Amino acid sequence: MKSEFPLADRISAFIRLGFQLSDLKEEEKHILFQQAQNQNAWFTYQSLEQALEGLKILLEKKALELWVSRYSLDEPSHPLQVGLMLAGNIPGVGFHDILTVLISGHVACIKLSSQDTALPLWLLNQLKAIEPRFSDRIFIEDLIKNKQAYIATGSDNSARYFHYYFGKYPHLIRSNRTSVAILQGDESSVEIQALGHDIFDYFGLGCRNVSKVYVREKDQLTQLLDEIQSFEWVANHHKYFNNYEYNKSIYLVNGTPHLDNGFLLLKESVELVSPIGVLYYEMYSNLAELKEKLRPLDSKIQCVVGQPSSIFPDPVPFGHTQCPAPWDYADRVDTLKFLQELTQATEL
Repeated sequence: MKSEFPLADRISAFIRLGFQLSDLKEEEKHILFQQAQNQNAWFTYQSLEQALEGLKILLEKKALELWVSRYSLDEPSHPLQVGLMLAGNIPGVGFHDILTVLISGHVACIKLSSQDTALPLWLLNQLKAIEPRFSDRIFIEDLIKNKQAYIATGSDNSARYFHYYFGKYPHLIRSNRTSVAILQGDESSVEIQALGHDIFDYFGLGCRNVSKVYVREKDQLTQLLDEIQSFEWVANHHKYFNNYEYNKSIYLVNGTPHLDNGFLLLKESVELVSPIGVLYYEMYSNLAELKEKLRPLDSKIQCVVGQPSSIFPDPVPFGHTQCPAPWDYADRVDTLKFLQELTQATEL
């Protein structure tokens, strides 16, 4: 029997959505961005523009076709209802989960974050207009009870809540993660400047943002502060600058050693997740030692940024943390494999 909604049609719809993003008129973009900004003050025009650029990369034809070629994704005879609890820390951050569920042939039952509804709703409306068959596969719900599987993203505290309520169902539950950068001392100015994007894009609010750097020498910190001066624009955002000023005052009152370039504080710490306006740093002697230090922290690290080496052969290149491909999964857990196995289990 011919599939009612074959994989090729599902892929085609998302490719066409990517084309539509590229052709989006400035007037329509302005209205959409204004709606998102009114809802969340962190969602600046620049951040929203970058989110759209990231979605275009995600929806490129070659990338999507290469991604799905690695799986067996026939149309399920009985599509499952998959509950999605989306985060709202950066614009459209939960779209990859929606994409994955729909590409797998299942039904996306979506609980949007109250901090990010304008962009996801617009994207879903465009997708349903492009491919009306998705209208029966996409549902926005306030409560996602009694679904057959769950994918939920949130803080460490909300993850415990998710485990309590969804633990008896097939699930993927994600908690806090962050990213780190390794500076070996021979990075070029271009590379260090690109690292500024990994630190400051979306004001450092994403799990793919670098919140800590590992350096061999403290002189590298001065170079870092000098090279990222072009990102001084973050200080013009009142919420970011308020966080920066608050943390600076705490360090000054407590006599905490730190470096300061007027919009970013560098503080030595063994912790991974730094406050907004602060970048932690830690010294290391050699890469082998550092790899052993990071091993027990693997469950809390999303990206390791740096130059390739024999010890870290495949780091994320400087400046590329916010440009994930379809196969760059949150928490590095293969969401599409999870859904494929779910399909196979229910088809037996």
